[in-house]
Amino acid sequence: MKADRGAGFEAVFLDPVGQTVQQRWADAALAVAFEDLPPVSAFPAVPGRRWGPGLWWSATTGRHVAAGSNAMRIQLMALDRDPRVTGLAGRPVRLLWRNPRGQVRSWVPQLFARHTDGTALLADCPSHPDAGGERAMKAAEAVAEACAHIGWTYQRLAPLDDVLAANLKWLAGYRHPRNAGRPGLTAAVVEAFARPRPLIEGTEAVGDPIEVLPCVFHALWHGRLTAGLNTPLHERIPVGPQGWSDPKKGGAG
Repeated sequence: MKADRGAGFEAVFLDPVGQTVQQRWADAALAVAFEDLPPVSAFPAVPGRRWGPGLWWSATTGRHVAAGSNAMRIQLMALDRDPRVTGLAGRPVRLLWRNPRGQVRSWVPQLFARHTDGTALLADCPSHPDAGGERAMKAAEAVAEACAHIGWTYQRLAPLDDVLAANLKWLAGYRHPRNAGRPGLTAAVVEAFARPRPLIEGTEAVGDPIEVLPCVFHALWHGRLTAGLNTPLHERIPVGPQGWSDPKKGGAG
């Protein structure tokens, strides 16, 4: 497709009462809060696949987001922790366009993420680089063009490193506000790690690890504390304040 075809995209989505709406893509992108909409079509259930469609509870929005695969859940998890993200939705919009031969084509990106600056990301979450075959690649090219036309972004998100994904899964188990614990505990935890120190050392400085560790993990999930997440979490891993980078690990997560 050529760049001058960018204005020819249409959007199909469900309005708040469940009615199907078709609208110029540029108009819909400007006016519609896709992060608040349900999936425009259901995620397929593939027989024999270990992971099927389900829901992800988002700490960003306090609502459930539809997810169609384990690969998508992992990407939702990473975006849910991203401070630049303010809204998330699964499959909220179908894009329609005509290919150079005039044939109508369509694609439903798996994931929508709203950013703090009002722009958005449309994404697919392939389990491997070639997932979806030629049709997915051609659709990715078209959807990327549609997003570029309005100042948004489209990506086929690469799978996360196994260690990083495992660490995020662990911390995600403590993302709910209940893990902040009693009043004042989060402040005490943040203060304990104002100087970077091993996780267990700072935890024990605050109190009983059974009470304090959930709060530490909650603070790590929400970025109030920082640790390198590219190596497995363990009791001696260095933990520091927000924005701290462990020089021995070359970064933090």
